[in-house]
Formats: sequence, C-alpha cells, structure tokens
Amino acid sequence: MYHPETSNVHDFILDGVRATLVEPEPASVELIRAYFQGRPNVELHACALCDFDGEVKLLYRGSSTHVATLDSSPALVNDGANRDEARAFTAPCTRFSTIDDGSIDLLSVDTEGSEWFVLKHMTSRPTMISVETHGGAYTNPYLREIRHWMERNGYTIWYKDRSDSVYVRRGEIAVTPLDRLRVWGMDARIRAGALAKRLKQWFRAWAGARSGPGRGTG
Repeated sequence: MYHPETSNVHDFILDGVRATLVEPEPASVELIRAYFQGRPNVELHACALCDFDGEVKLLYRGSSTHVATLDSSPALVNDGANRDEARAFTAPCTRFSTIDDGSIDLLSVDTEGSEWFVLKHMTSRPTMISVETHGGAYTNPYLREIRHWMERNGYTIWYKDRSDSVYVRRGEIAVTPLDRLRVWGMDARIRAGALAKRLKQWFRAWAGARSGPGRGTG
C-alpha cells in the first residue's frame, strides 16, 4: 500500500475487514500507520515482498517505487525513468509465505513488476485476486508465470481495467458471457493504448535525435 486514500482496499478497512498491508518505503509506512492508528483490524508489515528473505534495493518513484533489479516496471517503461542510484534505498524483504497465514480471501497485488513473487509464495487461495499486469506500454515481465499460476490453481479472469487483472476462483464467483465480452473489449483497448504509447515514445526519441547536438542551421 502506497497511500491509504488511493488503495482499492481502503473502504474494506474502514468497514472493519481484517487487512494485512505491506509497504517498504519508510515515509509511506509512517503515513499508513498514522492513518489507520487505533484500528485493530490492520496489520502492517514494513518490508518488500520478494523471492528471498533479507534486504533488497529499491528505486524511489513515488507510487511507482520498484525493486532496483527488475528489467521492467511501469516507471521504467512508461515514464522513461532511469536507474538513478541517488534515489535508491534498502528495505527488509521477505517471502509472502512468511506473513500469509492462509486466511486471505481478497488479495490486491500492486508491487510494480514484482507481483509474481507474491503469488509464487502465497499460502492462501483467495476468492478474488487483483494483480497489476499492464498499463500504457508496460506489460508485467512475469505475465506468463502469473497466467500459468492462475490456471493451475483454479482461477479465471473476471475483470480488467487500465492496469489490473482481476481473477476469481472457479465455482465461487460466476463469470458470465457479458463479463467475458467486457474483458475481450478491454484487451483490445489495452493493446491499442500500448501501441499508441510506444509510437509516441518512438516519435519523441526520433524528434530528440533530430534536434540533438550537431544539427545546426546553415
């Protein structure tokens, strides 16, 4: 969770639903603690979720903060962010199985490219899983692994928006033909948006090269 007000589980928490929150960035951790202070239904872990236990380097990008070693993230792909070491920080990290007690019924995963490592080490089998898989020109670098995990564990796609895919367990929530049609339509919009984003990035790079040093007027 980056900021409480922007989280898609915010209203559940205010309604008293038990929530396990994970956030590695120190300023956001303090904000979350202050916002949910006194709520016994909130458990906050100040760490990153990775494929190992220990420490991990992250690059601060606000809501797009990501693990430094990732080859692809929304910030790197969509924002043209570089790997600025001045914005790096180190945080504790752990496998999700360390904090997952097996009782999670709704999971929202938005870890800027590291979502696969949450699923890979998850003990629970929630009824619903929302995971960031795309957005702009970005495609999750572990999308194939995520889809295979969903298939193996009995999940099917139910809904998509501009950044997330929502999966539900088969037999627990009915996926209607209209749901499938909406997902198909969103897939088409996502592909068109990704193409437009890449073309815009290409044009900007081309225009920058054309106007670069050494191209003076006669």
